[in-house]
Amino acid sequence: MSRPLPPPPDPAAATPLKDEPAGALRAALGLALAAAVSLGLSRFSYALLLPPMAADLGWSWFTGGAMNTANAAGYLVGALLAPRALARFDARALLLGGGFAAALLLALHGAARHDALLALLRLLTGVASAASFVSGGLLAARLAARAGQAGLLLGLYYGGTGLGIMASALLVPLAVIDAPQWPRAWLLLGAAALAATLLTAAATRGLRNPPGAPAAGSAALARLRWAPLAFALAGYLMFGLGYIGYMSFIIALLREQGVAPGWRTGFYVLLGAGVVASSWLWAGLLQRAKAGGALALLNALLALATLLPVWSTHPLAVFGSGALFGAVFLSVVASTTALVRRNLAPAQWPAGIAAFTIVFAAGQIAGPTLVGWLADGPGGLPLGFICSAAALALGAVLALGQRGLEAAKD
Repeated sequence: MSRPLPPPPDPAAATPLKDEPAGALRAALGLALAAAVSLGLSRFSYALLLPPMAADLGWSWFTGGAMNTANAAGYLVGALLAPRALARFDARALLLGGGFAAALLLALHGAARHDALLALLRLLTGVASAASFVSGGLLAARLAARAGQAGLLLGLYYGGTGLGIMASALLVPLAVIDAPQWPRAWLLLGAAALAATLLTAAATRGLRNPPGAPAAGSAALARLRWAPLAFALAGYLMFGLGYIGYMSFIIALLREQGVAPGWRTGFYVLLGAGVVASSWLWAGLLQRAKAGGALALLNALLALATLLPVWSTHPLAVFGSGALFGAVFLSVVASTTALVRRNLAPAQWPAGIAAFTIVFAAGQIAGPTLVGWLADGPGGLPLGFICSAAALALGAVLALGQRGLEAAKD
């Protein structure tokens, strides 16, 4: 889920948009739909489908978590391959290719019943999602640089993930009345992803980012010392470990606690709405952040949000958890980007983002399987959530130790 850090904008490399700023806004909305597909529909819809799939296929929580581990591993592979792909292919072509591939793969989930095949589909969906999300981030950043509305346009792009979450929350219940009907939901999600990608294609016709030589990221990676960023990297590792457990199993927990289906749908819609709003809610904090304070605060809030539905099933606790979690978790990614931009030389920005991507992916890959393993034990899903919250709280403490690099040299 890490945000790509593009090279400095090159206006000459971009095709002018017609009727700007309306054209820029239309393109940004098209890119937001791509983000909705790559993360909202392709990854976070799984929380809604895990309970019926587990019931129908006889899964343990460990197996259910392993499916999201496969998706996270595929996303890491795609993110690592993206810089080379962008050096060879136009970013918009890669964006659309990833979106169409994700739509097909989501639909194929509905035709698979073997665990190994479903895991492979989750992995390949992760690869396609990364191709689309990284390319979309590059195009959004260049669009923002050209149009001069960076806050609005980038907020629209990254908020698109929330639109995908909201769409998933509304679409899955339409298809799944009882457990054996889960394949219909995957087909519906695939159709929604296809429609969204077609709209993205229509809205972004004026955008292009020609392939070119890769940025100096690989060379800078060799020169970047991770030690001065150790506390922030460790805090981000704990974020990856903790957040994905919540986003994999929260609907399963609410179902176990007897929360009615309509309330679960409303909960997930509210969570998605929080994601849409998050880019603007935390803009001031991220603008000022130089050390690890922003990362620490956001991790702490996520720990609280993770514990709320364990402490109480009262609607205020449940909906408060969803609203808070949605409003925070994507901004943790932004906090690391802000930290890199404020503490490293521009030539090292790609290397810094790569470092945070790697540690985040390690946590995100391990998290679902670990929570599933704990949930299969006597403590059940609540124990898994408590451990996720503990990881996030530890991440907050670790991030507090991160100072600005100029101060660290003193």
